Amino acid sequence: MGQGILTPGFHRVSAAATDRAAGTSASPGAAAGTLYCESVPLDRIADDVGTPCYVYSAGTVRERYTQLDAMLAGVPHRIHYTLKANSNAGLLRVLREAGAGVDVVSGGELARALRAGFPARDVIFGGVGKTDEELADALRAGVLLVNVESESEVRALDRIAGQMGKGTRAPVSIRVNPEITVEAAHAYIKTGERGHKFGVPFDEVLHVARIAAALPNVDLLGLDMHLGSQLSRIDPYREGATRLAGLHATLVREGIDTLRYLDVGGGLGVRYDSEEPPDLGRFAALVLPIVRETGLQLIMEPGRFVVGNAAALVTRVLYRKRSGGKTYLVCDAGMTELLRPSHYGAFHRVVPVVSDGTAGESIVADVVGPVCESGDFLALDRAIEAVDPGDLLAVCDVGAYGYAMASNYNSRLRPPEVLVDGTAYAVVTRRETLNDLVQREVNEPDWRH
Repeated sequence: MGQGILTPGFHRVSAAATDRAAGTSASPGAAAGTLYCESVPLDRIADDVGTPCYVYSAGTVRERYTQLDAMLAGVPHRIHYTLKANSNAGLLRVLREAGAGVDVVSGGELARALRAGFPARDVIFGGVGKTDEELADALRAGVLLVNVESESEVRALDRIAGQMGKGTRAPVSIRVNPEITVEAAHAYIKTGERGHKFGVPFDEVLHVARIAAALPNVDLLGLDMHLGSQLSRIDPYREGATRLAGLHATLVREGIDTLRYLDVGGGLGVRYDSEEPPDLGRFAALVLPIVRETGLQLIMEPGRFVVGNAAALVTRVLYRKRSGGKTYLVCDAGMTELLRPSHYGAFHRVVPVVSDGTAGESIVADVVGPVCESGDFLALDRAIEAVDPGDLLAVCDVGAYGYAMASNYNSRLRPPEVLVDGTAYAVVTRRETLNDLVQREVNEPDWRH
């Protein structure tokens, strides 16, 4: 696992291979043949649905979920997949059938989760800036928990629940900012350090918890943290879980014994290049004993770990050109389809869908898109097997924050999403049309005075 595109769902198959489910080399550029997602060749999908397109492996998603479930088997636990990583309905159905709950951070994500068939009791509603309307929707739906991030939000929930009447109760978990320094690939994906906008500052948590416990329409049920994203070290989880356990013990000593859940968030990283993947055995050894001692049910909210390595973005080379001593591969996908390289400086492997193997010519090129921005690139100064206009490239490991961050900048149409399950594949999000692009625009405004 973790070898870029060569996750359990993706592999390269030579023309002579008879077993299309067999894996190949640990280096995606080293073996000749065609890149497959499970048992379906990516060039077949590209010919069918066009490019660019996102292709997901259902098997990889299931396997990652199963790994986490097995890791947490030593304590009562719930796994709530984080929709913000990828909210595709096809993937949500795979996860629901596997037994997952979900974590949402907006009213739109709540609606998506319910539409995908998740019972409201399997939904946790987080997010730092929920509106009154979103809070009311969460209470009406009957979500398991609302992860609150301020005293003001606790009081707003109490007010809204009281206005709804009929014995409405607001099930609250307090998101704690554990104020722990973590190592992450980019400053923007850290969320648990002192001064971040997320959560209740650590030295204010007991105050907010006492208020929540005393309010007439609130049930204080949990403590929650989220350290950040793309984390590989386990020690910060132990430190954070210890801090949550200490808060729980203090509340119990004060007679506040209503807590049922301890939520350690998500953030477990995946391998895009040379990153060290998280040691799940070490996580279990360091974190589970702390949770077990509290007697609370453990909640995890993974996102990237479940879907990050489960997808490729298939794009076609439009032009190969030289400028300023550099080679450019201009493709039909760019920052509108994958923002991470431009926004975070993120690395994604880029490999030919059909490869000649080590015998092929190698070039160093910038892999760029058609968007009218100098920051529109998928890879810079990347050594890659030489490809020509018309050839297909696979941009690896785009399952998390790929389509979720895609945009219509330059009035570009968002691509289709394709789900592969074994020998079968299906379009689970169709390609946008020009009508989709303009359907909400008003040609004849109703001017008001």
